[in-house]
Amino acid sequence: QVQLVESGGGLVQPGGSLRLSCAASGFTFSSYWMFWVRQAPGKGFEWVSSIAPGGGSTYYVESVKGRFTISRDNAKNALYLQMNSLKPEDTAVYYCNFKQYTSEVTWASVDYWGQGTQVTVSS
Repeated sequence: QVQLVESGGGLVQPGGSLRLSCAASGFTFSSYWMFWVRQAPGKGFEWVSSIAPGGGSTYYVESVKGRFTISRDNAKNALYLQMNSLKPEDTAVYYCNFKQYTSEVTWASVDYWGQGTQVTVSS
């Protein structure tokens, strides 16, 4: 029932911009922290950004601070990532993600992922 569908990726030149979207359904979107996570070729998953349920608090990995902006529209069940001044090292598959905690004792959780959208930054 939970669905996360990313879109907006593509090929862009260094210094360019891209806006990623994530359409969410099947859960109470406005109650959850949301995350953007990326996986570069041959690399592991890297957390990129987080946003609080109401959008009032945001966090970024140091390498994207000042360049990326996370936002959400709870009325549309949508999550966004505005990416400016893109660099080749930003090349990755970008996923939206959230966690449902299954135990408040152990902090065990289930992660939900979209299918990902490819971002390629190249000349």
